[in-house]
Amino acid sequence: MAMATAHDTLSVVVGAGGTGGHIYPGLAVAEALRRAVPDAVISFVGTERGLETKLIPEAGYRLHTVDMIPFDPSLGARRFLLPADLLRSGLQARRVIEEQGAQVVIGMGGYPSAPAVLGARLAGRPALVHESNAVPGRANRFAATLTPHVALAFDRTRRHLPARTAERARTVGMPLVGAVAGLGRGAREALRDTARRAFGVPPRARVVLFNGGSLGAARLTEAAVGLARQWRTRPDVHLVIKTGPAALEDVRARLAADGSDRVATAVGYLDRMDLAYAAADLMVCRAGSATVAELAELGMPAVLVPYPHAPHDHQTHNARVLSDAGAGLLLPDAETDGDRLAELIGPLLADPRRLAAMSAAARPGTHAAAAGLMAEWALRLAGRAPATTPVLTTS
Repeated sequence: MAMATAHDTLSVVVGAGGTGGHIYPGLAVAEALRRAVPDAVISFVGTERGLETKLIPEAGYRLHTVDMIPFDPSLGARRFLLPADLLRSGLQARRVIEEQGAQVVIGMGGYPSAPAVLGARLAGRPALVHESNAVPGRANRFAATLTPHVALAFDRTRRHLPARTAERARTVGMPLVGAVAGLGRGAREALRDTARRAFGVPPRARVVLFNGGSLGAARLTEAAVGLARQWRTRPDVHLVIKTGPAALEDVRARLAADGSDRVATAVGYLDRMDLAYAAADLMVCRAGSATVAELAELGMPAVLVPYPHAPHDHQTHNARVLSDAGAGLLLPDAETDGDRLAELIGPLLADPRRLAAMSAAARPGTHAAAAGLMAEWALRLAGRAPATTPVLTTS
């Protein structure tokens, strides 16, 4: 393929979809590309099933949908149709790539990104794959066979890759959306008072933030409600519970019924994660890769409750990025209820020095810079990076 010239319009197709854990990093890379090349044409490839149908248009990018099914053994007999579905969706993605004149394709993981990378191979365009989890997903295992350009969020992912892929992969970190990437530990402290007022937190109360992911998590919400019931007469703690939109009214009614709403605020969605992080002293959460990277970057102590049905148990492996370093506690989903959380969280909140030690143990790595590193890499593949840009090195 001929390299683009300085006068060509930069055109990039990003494959990302399914969950926010793939979409938000894709949007972060798109933002970084726009900062580098303001007139760049950037669009996304996804499906009609996931959050991409909402999040990508809301961010101002065009979404092209393809007919792809998940890389999921639970599909039963339909999984035997996967090769045919993949080829069909790859041809659909190739059409998008050629019509847009894309010089490079970026696959951010999740099953919708596999057709984008396959489409790039069929169209003869370079592709860059980003693996966000500590254990690579099925889609990226396939996509990484189609391109030599593989980026990792966590260096420990190498141990789960074929030797040849592990050797050529580069650890760049997890691309973070602008508000969180720009927060930093010092900025989080500076925003603290404003953030706590936004959530109605009493001035001297310790704040525990419950975050179950894009749509909430029933297990975490139920445990949070139980904890709020136990602590409803405590003036020194406040819980902020992200329930997901579907459960919000029910949770608010339950909190109000026994007076637990004195110590807990339920919200359906956190559209300002920077405020949520700035308000919190401790987080109870699932262990999606983006969440783990944000916790590491911000030095936020956490109780991590991995989703037990994640493919290859990858959330447990993600959680160990923090728990092995002493920056978080790993709590199995089956053990998570109000009583167990009271046993874990009570002593933590009573020991500021331990919370500070957990915060200090978190290793920021390159997460805040990852979107820029991915954009730089993509620009090089498109023949657009300036000669002075430093070459990425393998961690």
